[in-house]
This record gives sequence, C-alpha cells and structure tokens, in this order.
Amino acid sequence: MSGTSVPQPGLERMVPFPGHPLVVGVTPGQDPLVVRTAAALASAVGVPLFFAYADTSRFVVEEHPDGTVRHSSIDPDGVDDAWEDAEAALRDSLADLMRDDDLHWELRYLAGRPDRALTHLARAVDASAIVVGTRATGTGRHLRDLLEGSVAAHLSHHQHRPVVTVPLAVVDWKEIRAPWATR
Repeated sequence: MSGTSVPQPGLERMVPFPGHPLVVGVTPGQDPLVVRTAAALASAVGVPLFFAYADTSRFVVEEHPDGTVRHSSIDPDGVDDAWEDAEAALRDSLADLMRDDDLHWELRYLAGRPDRALTHLARAVDASAIVVGTRATGTGRHLRDLLEGSVAAHLSHHQHRPVVTVPLAVVDWKEIRAPWATR
C-alpha cells in the first residue's frame, strides 16, 4: 500500500448544484429514462448537461482541460473512423430526446473505462453530480457485474461527486437468492 493520501469526500469538496453542470453517462440504445431524468434534474436546478459516452474500444491519447480527449482505436488494424458514425448517431438520438427542452447540452465522445472518463469530464467541467443508469438485466449480467463491477459503484467509490443512479430494471425481492441456495 502506498503512503499517498487520496482526497476524500467532505463539505469542503462539495460542488453546489446551482451553477454547476451535470455529467450524464450515456450509451447507444440506452433507455431514454436516463436522459429524461437528467434533463428533469438539470431543468429544476437550472444547469446545463454534459452527456458523455466512453467508447471502450478506444484509448485516451491526450486529455484536454475542457474534458474532451484525443483518442485512438485499441485495434491497430481496425478502421479508425467508425467512431464518428457512432458519435453522430448518439448525437441525433440525444437531439430527439432533448428537442422539447430549453436546456443547454453537449455530447462528449470519450474513450477507455467509463468510470474514469466520466470522472475526468466531471472534474474538467466542475460538475455538481454524475448521472448514470443501471445495467439492463439479462443473461450474463450477474457475471459481468461480479467481474467488472458497475460504473455507478466504481464512480461512488473513486471520486467525490454524488452519483445519481437511474434504475432501469427492478428485481422482485422474492427472486433474489443467495449464491449457494438451490431451487
């Protein structure tokens, strides 16, 4: 264990909601509930939104002070401009979801681990909170959660801003079993 101290959450590090944007983690095809929840919160507080997608098939080459990044494909033999189509599709989807709102918003196409990318952006724009959705349920979800952990959990343990987690699916309490229990 290193002897360096990691800054901890505290009143002196709290970023007030008024006047500070929200960072919102988005993914292609994501349930619109995440975007709409973030928009409702931003509207209530009167702040802009920074939507952010972290492309895990790319890595960060350079981080800029405004939260943008220069990135490159992990696959050196892959087509390096496919991300531009993904960004355009995501921007169009967000524009459709935000068309009735009078909120300022931007999309940042990031790279690498989503928790680290969202933390970097939140720090750069001095965000008051980060909004993310839960993972959708499905085959392999529990194994993925066990191996990778959730973005919300990583964020809540590795940076000081509040994390607003939007539930996208709920599990009936009766369905939850201990891993060692048999049917």
